[in-house]
Amino acid sequence: MTLLAADIVERFYTFLWPMLRISAMLLTAPIFSLDALTLPIRIMLALVLTFFIYPMVDWPVLDPISAIGFFQIVNQLFIGAMMGLMLQVAVGAIVLGGQAMAGSMGLSMASMYDPNVGNVPVISQFLVILSTMIFLGFGGHVIMISMIMDSFTALPIGQSILNQATFGKVVAWSSMLFLGGVLISLPVLISLLFINIGLGIITRAAPSLNIFSVGFPASIAAGFVILIIALESIISRMRWLWTQAFLHARDLVGLVN
Repeated sequence: MTLLAADIVERFYTFLWPMLRISAMLLTAPIFSLDALTLPIRIMLALVLTFFIYPMVDWPVLDPISAIGFFQIVNQLFIGAMMGLMLQVAVGAIVLGGQAMAGSMGLSMASMYDPNVGNVPVISQFLVILSTMIFLGFGGHVIMISMIMDSFTALPIGQSILNQATFGKVVAWSSMLFLGGVLISLPVLISLLFINIGLGIITRAAPSLNIFSVGFPASIAAGFVILIIALESIISRMRWLWTQAFLHARDLVGLVN
């Protein structure tokens, strides 16, 4: 009975490390971090993924109560969370691009509740739904699961990424939050800029014309038309943004792209 108890404890100590990394990634990664996926569902997903990954790797036996074990708990949580957050930058860029479009069109006050990022304008909500379909369409969820599986080989338990180089990569990639938002919203913003310049000239030529009664409907209508025309370009940029997010997430854990 003593041997059986020791074996159970050893199995628990080895099962804990992949479970922590996978759980942290599911907590921060797109789609899996939605409020629609409740805590029991996330726990079951983490258990199932850990169960399939567990026989593929030789896991070290570390006491989680010791100082080394506590450091590894923090390290595994950090690795999983950073992998998910690198992908969340793409979602943030898409939301920011939608907010820029909505502000230019005069729809910034027309907001909806997004279960992923909270209250966002309707344009951002539309773009997030579109990006989620793109993410699932090219198998982003499968790529993400395979990436977390490969990370245990490239970055085994006991190896830390808590260093200056890792934080530098995260900070450098976070700039895509603003650059990606500009790239996505650029066609609509430039077109609406010229439309507003034209409205300003018309208002200057006819001061009696009420700019509020003409400008807002014109901006909203033109914004939707331009958005429909530029939708193909926006979708290709979303696909490029997801690709870059996966490449940077893989590079963070030392996977060769």
